[in-house]
Amino acid sequence: QVQLVESGGGLVQAGGSLRLSCAASGRTFSSTAMGWFRRAPGKAREFVASISAGSTYYADSVKGRFTISKDIAKNTVYLQMSSLKPEDTALYYCAIHYSGSYYLSNSYGYWGQGTQVTVSS
Repeated sequence: QVQLVESGGGLVQAGGSLRLSCAASGRTFSSTAMGWFRRAPGKAREFVASISAGSTYYADSVKGRFTISKDIAKNTVYLQMSSLKPEDTALYYCAIHYSGSYYLSNSYGYWGQGTQVTVSS
């Protein structure tokens, strides 16, 4: 059974950094695209970043501040977040891409439970 487990969230001051991890199990993800999404209180889930075999994709709101990467040996995807802002506060999810646009949540299948990121001003 495929499982995704996010970790690394927490409380950080504006301008700080966090690294989120998404550990995958149940299958090999070396050739599978993965993505990060987030949901802020009272808002819809939104795309943050994704990584395919040779490319990365970012939402405009995080471009230049966040970096997505993958460790194939560990079956883990990371999201390095820097220069954090209060508006980055959200529950962050990772997901497996199946087909379609990397930017749309309905292109993704399995989802983790999420890890909370809170950025104080």
